[in-house]
Amino acid sequence: MRITSLALLLLSCFGVAQAAPPAAPSICASPAQAVREQGYVPINGIEQWITVTGAACGNPVILFIHGGPGNALSPYADAIYAGWERHYTLVQWDQRGAGMTYAKQRPTEDVPLTVAQMRDDGIAVARYLQRHLGKDKVILMGSSWGSILGVHMAKERPDLFHAYIGTAQVVNARENETGMYREVMALAQAAGDTATVAKLTALGAPPWTDPRNFGILRRFDRKYEGLATDAPPRHWWQPAPFYATPQALADAEAADDYSYIQFIGLRGDGMFSTVNLPALGIRFDLPVFFLMGEADLLTSPVIARTYFDSITAPAKGFTVVKRAGHDPNQAVLDAQWTILRDKVAPLLKR
Repeated sequence: MRITSLALLLLSCFGVAQAAPPAAPSICASPAQAVREQGYVPINGIEQWITVTGAACGNPVILFIHGGPGNALSPYADAIYAGWERHYTLVQWDQRGAGMTYAKQRPTEDVPLTVAQMRDDGIAVARYLQRHLGKDKVILMGSSWGSILGVHMAKERPDLFHAYIGTAQVVNARENETGMYREVMALAQAAGDTATVAKLTALGAPPWTDPRNFGILRRFDRKYEGLATDAPPRHWWQPAPFYATPQALADAEAADDYSYIQFIGLRGDGMFSTVNLPALGIRFDLPVFFLMGEADLLTSPVIARTYFDSITAPAKGFTVVKRAGHDPNQAVLDAQWTILRDKVAPLLKR
C-alpha cells in the first residue's frame, strides 16, 4: 500500500469540530475513480492517521469507529473487510491515543482522553471525508468503545451521516459492567467452575476502584463467550506488513496500555465511568441499527434492547446474531453486510 499524505489536501488544521471547514477540493475526479491511500491528517490540533480504500469514488463511504479505545482496526481491516471495497469506500481512523496516531505523538499518562474531545475528532474526520471524497454524508459504524463514540457523534451531528450502525452497543457503564459480572458469575457457577467463582467473589461486584479488576473480569468473559461462539478466521488478526514491524507492534501495545488507563481510570474514574447514553436523549435524527452477538456478555443484548426500544429514529432495526459474542466473527460481518444491503442502501436512494 503506498503512503500518501492526505494532509496536503487541507489548508492547515481544523480547530474544533464545529468550526467552518477550510475549502479543499475532492480527490474524486469521476465516480469510477478508485482510491487507496493512507496518511496523517490534521484533526483538532494533532496529526491523526486515516486510511481510505475503495474501488470507485461513486460508492457510499463507511467511516469505521474502532473499539478499545486503543484498538485501532487499520492493521486488520484489509483482511476482515476483504471484498467490501468493491461496493463501499472504507475509511479507518486511528483515534487519538491509538495506533499510528499514538505513534506520531505519544501523550504522557497525565494527558487525558475525553469522550467530548474524541467525539469532536470524529466529527472533524467526517467533515474532512465530505470534502476529500465529495460526499454529502457518510455511513457511521461503531463497535464496542466505538459504539459509545458513534452515538455521541450521531447525536451531535446527525446531518453528517446517512445512518448509524452500532455493533456490540454499549449503553450505560454501570449497567453493562454489573451485567457482565453477574452473567459470568452465573455461567461459572452453572459449570461448577469453582476457581473462577472464587476469583470473581474476591473481586466483588462492580463498581471498582482498582483498574485491574475490569481486565480480570474481561478474561473470564472471553473464556465463557468462547464456549458459545464461533471463532473468526485466524488471518483476521494478523496485522498487515506495514503495521507488523517491531516498532509498529510496540507502539500498538503502548497505545493499548495508555488508552486502557484512560478508559478505566486509576480509581475506576476514567471515560467509561461517565458513559450513560440514554442521558443524551432518546431522539435520533438519523436511522439507527443495532447489531448484537447473542452470547455477548460485555455488552448485553438485553440491555441494548431496552435502550433501543426507548429511542425514536426515522428508521431503526435490532439484530441478534447467533454464535456471536462481543468480538466480531464471520456471522457478525455477514449481519453487518445484510443491514447495509437491506436497510441502509435503500435510504441512500431517497
